[in-house]
Amino acid sequence: MINNEEFTKRLKKVIDYYGESASSFAEKISVQRSSISHILSGRNKPSLEFVLKVLSSFPEVELYWLMNGKGNFPSDKNEEQKVEQKPKPENEDLFSESQTKKNPTEISEVKQITSNSKKEIDRIIIFYKDGSFSNFEN
Repeated sequence: MINNEEFTKRLKKVIDYYGESASSFAEKISVQRSSISHILSGRNKPSLEFVLKVLSSFPEVELYWLMNGKGNFPSDKNEEQKVEQKPKPENEDLFSESQTKKNPTEISEVKQITSNSKKEIDRIIIFYKDGSFSNFEN
């Protein structure tokens, strides 16, 4: 569950980083000013739609950092490129390359990851740039 006070602190950090007022920030992410005010005051919790609008309007904001404080802000693009260039072992791929190229929105099967801890995937959520998302449950 999201810690509302900590989320509010991170949202304020984003607003300050871009030199925005709460009003101008609301305009940039296309929400009402009262939405920002209510979230910053702790009256309301952020909706999924609100979070997605922040992420799509400000690409330097990472989802995991915004939601639970893990990760970096602003995101380090150079570090992301380094991570992407590392070769992945075959057993760590969730989806085969051919499945994602054929139809990324309808993946019929999730490969089980084998590791020393024997953890299984319960659910995967994919967020798209248009604000929609897909939920895949095991």
